[in-house]
Amino acid sequence: MEILDFPLEIETEGNTNLLDLYRKYAALRPPHTSHGRFFVFYKSGKCTTQPVGKNTFGKIPSIIATYLGLSDPTLYTGHCLRRSSATLLLDSRADITTIKRHGGWKSTTVAEGYIDNSVQNKTNIANQMLQAATTVKKTINLIKENVSFSEVPSNIDFNSCENVTFAINVNK
Repeated sequence: MEILDFPLEIETEGNTNLLDLYRKYAALRPPHTSHGRFFVFYKSGKCTTQPVGKNTFGKIPSIIATYLGLSDPTLYTGHCLRRSSATLLLDSRADITTIKRHGGWKSTTVAEGYIDNSVQNKTNIANQMLQAATTVKKTINLIKENVSFSEVPSNIDFNSCENVTFAINVNK
């Protein structure tokens, strides 16, 4: 497997200033580069004028998987970058139109197919579900026949309910 070197140092702690990172990389590019592509090959400690193409970018997830010791790194393709970027956009609260523009998708259904259920997304969904169950109700009084229930579970909130059906079994 070919190992690619890129002249970037990314901080592991603190905030990374992306503009400084961009400037650092751009300063390494040879001034006589005749094309407009941003990424160029890096060999023998310096950047060349040869652009990095889509096939090289497509190999990067497999190279990362190999480096991390993941099983079957050949399963990690450039397609992973599309899925990951769509999921990260969703996690940052981007709307579906932004995600579709980013991925070049016209169909909402297709765009949604690229979004994985990340831990952050699952956490957000769980928090939304739990948010509806925060009010404590200890007593429900039913006017008809003066029936009263006490000690209703504290995670049920009847104040914000709409279109609710109760099935009540009465044992006589």
